[in-house]
Amino acid sequence: QVQLVESGGGSVQAGGSLRLSCEVSGYAARIYVRYYCMGWFRQAPGKEREGVASMDTGNTVYADSVKGRFTISRDNAMNTLYLQMNSLKPEDTAMYYCAARRTSYCNSALTSTDFTDWGQGTQVTVSS
Repeated sequence: QVQLVESGGGSVQAGGSLRLSCEVSGYAARIYVRYYCMGWFRQAPGKEREGVASMDTGNTVYADSVKGRFTISRDNAMNTLYLQMNSLKPEDTAMYYCAARRTSYCNSALTSTDFTDWGQGTQVTVSS
């Protein structure tokens, strides 16, 4: 069993930056970060959860709304997934969740139901 714990959220003004972290711990943590598809999702109040970005060993996928502004990466030694968010907009305000899919391949669709393990979320608030 693994745990995914997000951190790094906060309140920033439009145009600012934040870096979210997702630390994976537990027996299979090294497998998750090194070999599984992992991703970031977000959910704003009153809206459905949407995919932000995902990565596997060879590819990254981004939602159109964040392309060019957000970067997903991981540190295998630290068992940590990151989301660097630049040029933040008020519409980026949401709870951000880290998730893992127990396959080595992420398809191009950021579908939340494909992901089996989730963190508790970290809040990002962007003011205009």
